[in-house]
Amino acid sequence: MHDIYDFVSGPMVWVSLIIFAAGCIYRFVSMALLAKEKDPFLYNYMSPYHALRSIFHWLTPFGSENMRKNPVFTIVAFSFHICIVIAPLFLFAHIILIKQSWNVSWWFISDTTADIMTIIVIASCIFFLIRRIVRPEVKFLTTASDYIILAMVAAPFVTGFWTYHQFTGFRIMGIIHILSGEILLAAIPFTRLSHMIFFPVSRGYIGSEFGAIRHAKDW
Repeated sequence: MHDIYDFVSGPMVWVSLIIFAAGCIYRFVSMALLAKEKDPFLYNYMSPYHALRSIFHWLTPFGSENMRKNPVFTIVAFSFHICIVIAPLFLFAHIILIKQSWNVSWWFISDTTADIMTIIVIASCIFFLIRRIVRPEVKFLTTASDYIILAMVAAPFVTGFWTYHQFTGFRIMGIIHILSGEILLAAIPFTRLSHMIFFPVSRGYIGSEFGAIRHAKDW
């Protein structure tokens, strides 16, 4: 058990980080080349002003008409995205591990706050699952990969909550927690999860096209 823990918390961390970094670079380069091929004048009408305006607008809760029409989904989606970023990055236990490995640390949230955020993420995943099953327009667009991705997102939070509270089998669950986090990190550039890193690019492009070319808002 100890050897497995050392492996997933040592070499596997570097493997997942390298795959994530290399995958992001590859996707950025390939996307930039493809965009240039499809639209030779793409970079000519990219507007920093309209791009940033669009990005910040879509990061504002209830900023778009569609958000206002779906208030429950908007609240859940924003809560989910805030918690899924803050909880892992500012969890005290994670920061301690980083401090031990690289002698780097930063501000952290309380364990109670982390617990609440973890529950929000898990509850949000359940909400998204039910929504994909019961909403016809969402179900129509749903494939098996969407369920797999949802499970991949929920797994590190479920296992982390289980491990922290030391429920039955928490040592094995701790290993699964680390491994599921590494799998999630490595999968980001190659799945729909890549929207977390490409959102500024795609939104900036759309904002520039609508604002600088069509002279219209994109929300």
